[in-house]
Amino acid sequence: MMKRIASNIVHYFSHWWIYIRIMAKWTLVAGVVGTVSGLVGSAFHIGVEIATEFRGEHPWMLYLLPVAGLLIVVIYKLARAEKLGTNNIIEEVQLGRGVSLTLLPAIFAATVLTHLCGGSAGREGAALQMGGTIGYQTGRLFRLDDKDIRMTTMMGMAALFSALFGTPLAATIFALEVISIGLIYHAALVPCFLAALVAYGISLVLGVRPTRFPVYVPAHDAFTFLKVAVLAILCALVAVLFCGVMHLAEHEMKKYLKNPWLRVVVGGAAVIALTLLVGTQEYNGAGVVSITRAVGMGETKPLSFLLKILFTAITLAAGFKGGEVVPSFFVGATFGALAGPLLGIHAGFAAAIGLVSVFCGAVNCPIASIFLAIELFGTRGALFYTLACGISFVLSGYSGLYSSQRILYSKLKMQYIDVHTNAHHAGEVTEAERAHPVKK
Repeated sequence: MMKRIASNIVHYFSHWWIYIRIMAKWTLVAGVVGTVSGLVGSAFHIGVEIATEFRGEHPWMLYLLPVAGLLIVVIYKLARAEKLGTNNIIEEVQLGRGVSLTLLPAIFAATVLTHLCGGSAGREGAALQMGGTIGYQTGRLFRLDDKDIRMTTMMGMAALFSALFGTPLAATIFALEVISIGLIYHAALVPCFLAALVAYGISLVLGVRPTRFPVYVPAHDAFTFLKVAVLAILCALVAVLFCGVMHLAEHEMKKYLKNPWLRVVVGGAAVIALTLLVGTQEYNGAGVVSITRAVGMGETKPLSFLLKILFTAITLAAGFKGGEVVPSFFVGATFGALAGPLLGIHAGFAAAIGLVSVFCGAVNCPIASIFLAIELFGTRGALFYTLACGISFVLSGYSGLYSSQRILYSKLKMQYIDVHTNAHHAGEVTEAERAHPVKK
């Protein structure tokens, strides 16, 4: 009897030791990934801020946008990264295809140039690409196997996102959720969070202030929930519009302007012309000032969200670099501030709802969107944010910013479908199609 008990104890502790070793391994790797990502992310944030401030003081920099575009083409050709982007980072996690180290300096320099000369773009696309590259290369440095390298890639994505926005919880869940909708790799939860936390801490030490917005939150009554639900429905449609215009612009510009040199010059000239036409540089760059004004004061212009969609679509389709998430914040916040008062919702609060709802509909990450809202706006409106994100997630359908993103489970039922984002109906079959199937 005593031998059996002793044997069981030894057996238990032998397995427990395996868990300890694995946790120690991931803690070490997360420390390295988080440290490097925190340093790179902070440098990137500071670089973009300096570029934005310089352009604000010297508006004539806008006229150099085509020249900046040509430099970006040169950088990407030298780095042999012309066809690399966020979709490649997602595919590395899904399929283990690898990530070139040259992508990191290329996207860093190209994004700073885009912001310096007034292209309409965000930062998170660069963050995911740089973070994914750091994570992938760290995994190779530690000689990890293919499955573990995929996890370190996710850790890098979470870490750099966290360093830029100061939202370690949202960054962690986003990295877990964005790869395959309907499936979360829980084994990566702790490693990703540790890396995100380390990167966040380093960014604070280096003076990067986390993104936060003070938001008025109304009383929790049934009528307010109903109005928020209606606003979320409208935001889902805006998210579909945003994604659709982004993909359409990319397809059409590559179709009619196949030469990347010509495409970036024409796109840069178009952004300059649009800026002169609207008479303001409000839609150039990331547009953080407009987001802050919409959420903090409930102020916006009637066509702001549409103009930002147009500016961003042309900028990124032409070949400039950055990302779509901060522009989606702009679009959602300004649309919310515009539509909210028409529904009887406080404009600033409606802007906050719009920001997270459009983001959710564009990236198909409802849980990450809820955490993002809580970290950006606080916990008081958590029930409203959860309702809005849930509605936007469902009603935005299967459109999305990232075409490599896989939808594993239906948004409408407990059904495995496994298709890519932007696939027609993503495997859903309507009653009419079921009754009269189309012959292929």
